[in-house]
Amino acid sequence: MTSNIRDIHPHIISTDEIKYPRDPLGGTQSTWSQSRPTSWQQLLNAMDDAGVSKSAIVQASTCYGFDNSYVAEAVAARPDRFSGVFSVNMLTPDAPEKINYWFKKGLTGLRLFTTGSTMPGQSDVLGDPRSFAGWEAARDLGIPVCVQMKPEGLGMLNTLIQKFPNVRIIIDHFMGVPPEGGPPYAEAEPLMSVAKHPNIYLKLTIITVRRSYKGQASPESFIGKVVNAFGSDRIAWGSNFPTSEGTLKEILTESQTALNFLSSKDQDNILSNTAKSLYPAL
Repeated sequence: MTSNIRDIHPHIISTDEIKYPRDPLGGTQSTWSQSRPTSWQQLLNAMDDAGVSKSAIVQASTCYGFDNSYVAEAVAARPDRFSGVFSVNMLTPDAPEKINYWFKKGLTGLRLFTTGSTMPGQSDVLGDPRSFAGWEAARDLGIPVCVQMKPEGLGMLNTLIQKFPNVRIIIDHFMGVPPEGGPPYAEAEPLMSVAKHPNIYLKLTIITVRRSYKGQASPESFIGKVVNAFGSDRIAWGSNFPTSEGTLKEILTESQTALNFLSSKDQDNILSNTAKSLYPAL
């Protein structure tokens, strides 16, 4: 199993609220960003302690909204260890301009936050035609787009898959499908239905790892089913640190334990190789 771990879903928060003011999407700042703020320097220390080689830092939308300045600072300071995933308002006419701006700052991925702890419902902006210019900009730059969404957004996702088949789309947290009912995992069908599209990738975070132990589920039967459908070369690991509780080292260890049933090749893909294919800067 690889020792060159790549993490494509950590977050960072600065304690300097003057330089980096809070402006969360939805107007409510997430609890975790208030109680567990982690600077990029602290993230770097946590990576060293855990044995994580490089990270694609994801914009903390529930703290900073569309201001990606702090992620850009981290990438500029340590491009040898960090890349960044930024967010923009895809419904505004200047979305393509903003995408190009953050890309030139060294950030190599785009994220659409359409649901989360402070926005529990599925937003209807995912497939909004006003966002298509932004998708075209991402396509032209060759950058992947990760989406935080629920199964309720499947119709909108299918619209985007059909319109932008050449954009690599990464679905955060396995789309949040519930595995607790156990095999044959009928409630995971919305996720499984998009496995046929080669441009769809998945992000396996500690949220999904921990859910895979609940109810009648197990990592081997649930994660194994998803790996069989998508292939490990379309699944990448993300810690969700510090949003999820636990140190980065603890989160990585939990994840590695859950993946022990897989072959070494599959583990290498999920923990490193897929991330490098999505974000070559890693």
